[in-house]
Amino acid sequence: MPLILLYFLGRSVRKRGYFSTLKERWGSLPGSFHETVSGAVWLHAVSVGEALSSIELLKRLRAEMPTAPLFVSVGTLAGRGIADEKLRPLVDGVFYAPLDFVFVIRRVLRRVRPSVLVVSETEIWPNLFREVKRAGCGLCLVNGRISDRAAPRYARWRWFFRHVLRWPDVILAQNTAIRERFLATGAPPEKVKVGGNLKYDFQPGEAPPAVESFLDRLQPSAVWVAASTMPPDEDDTVIDAFRSVSPAYPGLLLLLAPRKPEFFDVAARKLEQAGVPFTRRSTLSNGAFALPGVLLLDSMGELSGLFSYADVVFMGGTIVPRGGHNILEPAMFGKPIVVGRHMENFREIADAFRSAGALVEIASGPELAGAVEALLRDRERAADLGRRARQCSEAQRGATATAVSQILRLYAGAAPRFLPILPVRAAMGLWHCGAARARIHQTSGRAKLGAPVISVGNLTTGGSGKTPMTLYLAERLSKPAILTRGYRRQSAGNVILAAGATAAWSETGDEAQIFLRSGVAPVGIGANRAEVGRLLQQQFEVEHFILDDGFQHWRLDRQVDIVLVDSLDPFPMDRLREPMSALSRADIFVITRSLGPRPGVEREIRKRNGSAPIFYSRVRPEYWVEGATGQQLDLLDPSLSSAAAFCGLANPGSFWASLSSVGLRSPERIAFPDHTRYSRDVIAGLLNRYGALLTTEKDWINLGDGGPACVYWLKIRTEGDDEEGFLSAIGSSLPKT
Repeated sequence: MPLILLYFLGRSVRKRGYFSTLKERWGSLPGSFHETVSGAVWLHAVSVGEALSSIELLKRLRAEMPTAPLFVSVGTLAGRGIADEKLRPLVDGVFYAPLDFVFVIRRVLRRVRPSVLVVSETEIWPNLFREVKRAGCGLCLVNGRISDRAAPRYARWRWFFRHVLRWPDVILAQNTAIRERFLATGAPPEKVKVGGNLKYDFQPGEAPPAVESFLDRLQPSAVWVAASTMPPDEDDTVIDAFRSVSPAYPGLLLLLAPRKPEFFDVAARKLEQAGVPFTRRSTLSNGAFALPGVLLLDSMGELSGLFSYADVVFMGGTIVPRGGHNILEPAMFGKPIVVGRHMENFREIADAFRSAGALVEIASGPELAGAVEALLRDRERAADLGRRARQCSEAQRGATATAVSQILRLYAGAAPRFLPILPVRAAMGLWHCGAARARIHQTSGRAKLGAPVISVGNLTTGGSGKTPMTLYLAERLSKPAILTRGYRRQSAGNVILAAGATAAWSETGDEAQIFLRSGVAPVGIGANRAEVGRLLQQQFEVEHFILDDGFQHWRLDRQVDIVLVDSLDPFPMDRLREPMSALSRADIFVITRSLGPRPGVEREIRKRNGSAPIFYSRVRPEYWVEGATGQQLDLLDPSLSSAAAFCGLANPGSFWASLSSVGLRSPERIAFPDHTRYSRDVIAGLLNRYGALLTTEKDWINLGDGGPACVYWLKIRTEGDDEEGFLSAIGSSLPKT
């Protein structure tokens, strides 16, 4: 800890911007992360290269998992800048990666609530890996790479890394040579696979408008791009080559792009000393600029969009012994590429390009001028090299698809459980002890009703879809009646109401209002559900009672206990009403909010209950209803694109996920406490700010009678994967008549 603090102090003195990153590095994430939807995918991309190579991966994940939040962490200031610029439209949040202390990691996990952590390339953090797996999340290394230069150092530390590398579920190495390096470092052979290089799946970007405008005005006759140049002397080599070539090509423009921001000023001083006309990307203006000259690209993340203008590309880091840089981006644009002899970090790519005759290699710096001049002179040869380079690059595509398939597999197999802070754990332990005593006392003399009782409940405090499931059953069972507590209603007596009847919120509470508005069954409201059930039977012909939120209502006998488990947040340790062992009492499980099988959740269930059948369901949004008028709007009605969203649910993430599933990214999402009874001033303030509001039917009810215009609630319906099997399982548990 003292060394870490001294390190941060030193970095902050040298670069003031570093100091502002410390809050997030210690696990204090922005306030918007506090209401994160469970079931996120967290991608760690340490710096610029990793962030850019993850763009296509994030696009595919967003398409495959529209309701899952995506978060990206970075480790450097430059990486953060690129992530904010390039990745922000694709993800739900960007933050600095936490320090590898257990308490910091746990704090971040509780905020981000991931189902899978995806680590790009080679970021090996022992506590991060261990805590992610202890929490039941998937862990995947993609685009895995250990360079020639680093491999001996990793091998010397095998005794340490072999313990760390047992935590990932899968390591996708870029090629077979790198896979062997991971094995030499101590990774289990069965976990290391060849997944390809994500940079092969690079999609060409667009040039920055300011540079594009500059080039259109300048109209150079030829453009040479010197990409990712490295110290100590590659900039000198490039400048010397430019001075040698430019007299024969008076319209030549050199785009000089040093690898890192700290090299920008150094390159500028060298250009000044050499007397070469140049301008900096950061100071582009409409003023005159003479050719031949140099555009110093002193920016990050813009180079890839400028390869399209190149007539020839020199890839830096290949003349000096730095292991080379990736040549795939210029290759995708079909550009002729010149490299030095140092391509050790990209050996397999370089070998493939050599075999195809798709690049020009030089042995030393003095040869650079001749190689560039030859390609500028022989445009037919340059075009042929570019075609070969593009073919080479396209033949190796597919790493993104491999990574996505592995991430989806791990996502389905995850069953996250995030450890609460110690005071919460202590409080939950006391709560569970009290619940166990109450159950023993209340089950000793259970009341019975004259018709079968089907309980719909869960193990957590709210948020798993009990109300929609109760209505789903009421629509399918013969002569049903609904028993509910009427949470937070203001009256204390029993209330018996026919299907579709109207009653004041103060008599019923919000959830009972939803049952009444559906018009599918009579509703009985009261603390003593047995007494309310008998009153219902006196007034209506009842063949099936549906006991809403009944898993912990032990006073009433039931024939079927249906337990709902949220697929994205199955067993939140800070919201469990009972210990996990209580799952043994369930007769039927329904995994809700699921878009496919969740073997990880099933595995946790089967540890406690080996026989109860397991079914899947999800909520489907249908349309928006303006509460004040009853007008129905399409889910993606243009008038709602700038509307803010609010809700007061035990698990607000369920509503945020519904919004994401239909493609709505509200500018603001406001979460209130569960069952909030809203004041008119609060809603009026939100309407004044945003113009329109999106919410749930339950929250519309909690606005009270005569709610304002421009507030829209979401009409939803529940659907199951196997309705016939589900209803048959219920029927087989009921007594035979």
